[in-house]
Amino acid sequence: MTKITLGKAINAGLRAAMENDPKVLVMGEDIGKLGGVFRVTEGLQKDFGEDRVIDTPLAESGIIGTAVGLALRGYRPVCEIQFDGFVFPAYDQIISQVAKMHYRSMGRLRMPIVIRIPYGGGIGAVEHHSESPETLFAHVAGLKVVSCGDPVDAYWMIQQAISSDDPVIFFEPKRRYHEKAELDEATPPARPLHQAKVVREGTDATLFCYGPMVKTCLQAAEAAVEDGRNLEVVDLRTISPLDLATIFASVKKTRRALVVHEAPLSLGTGSEIAARVTEECFYHLEAPVLRVTGYDTPYPPSRMEDDYLPDLDRVLDGVDRVMGY
Repeated sequence: MTKITLGKAINAGLRAAMENDPKVLVMGEDIGKLGGVFRVTEGLQKDFGEDRVIDTPLAESGIIGTAVGLALRGYRPVCEIQFDGFVFPAYDQIISQVAKMHYRSMGRLRMPIVIRIPYGGGIGAVEHHSESPETLFAHVAGLKVVSCGDPVDAYWMIQQAISSDDPVIFFEPKRRYHEKAELDEATPPARPLHQAKVVREGTDATLFCYGPMVKTCLQAAEAAVEDGRNLEVVDLRTISPLDLATIFASVKKTRRALVVHEAPLSLGTGSEIAARVTEECFYHLEAPVLRVTGYDTPYPPSRMEDDYLPDLDRVLDGVDRVMGY
């Protein structure tokens, strides 16, 4: 057992994938000699060489376009987008090529591409460095969209994503890069890539979350004990496809649900979960499915981000509302 940060866990997962398959290569801006702005790829270029850990030009569209060509030639490229807000120059390539190639070729061609995106707020950054654009990708057929919430998941999920023949958008909660957990690299992953997990059992209501909000929801669940409430916390892990079986099972048990994410409220992951739960679990619900999210505004200046991001108080207020029906 090794205690490891989430950032180091992704580094170790990348290293393991590259050791196991010579067709895996990593590419992105400043990921080689510098090791990335968050040092997630630190040491990989030194150990695997410049042909497999590639410092690219400052051109996200070019990075993803090159990855498409590599994938067609049998490689498994892992692309890093330096910050969440920088992905949009590559959006056309991702939507028009990466997501569609398998369908367009009637299954003859695969796109085993992983696109790593550090995302979310909480680090006091400037504009375009703290966004949560996950639903822009989750809406697109042909893409898988995942987000790790702890170091153990980070280690295994990045390897599972790389081994997938489908393109995976891999969102990494940047403000959790330094969170630590015990990791046993010899123990196989507990679940497949697209399966949610119950990280805290409860009976009174379920908090659904992913990525940076997993820790926040666990803290809220612990705080709610003082009010005599036993909350279940489910880490979705995958935003597309949603693990509806786990979601429905939890709602049928607790009969109340609150979805928490940093992305804006309208048309977000919470909206989809609320609709699905209402359709399939209507007669089990004792309250409407509520949401605690970011606001329907551009991400604010860093001095205002504490007012924008869901925090312990806002989650507990949501719990009060869902329990009040």
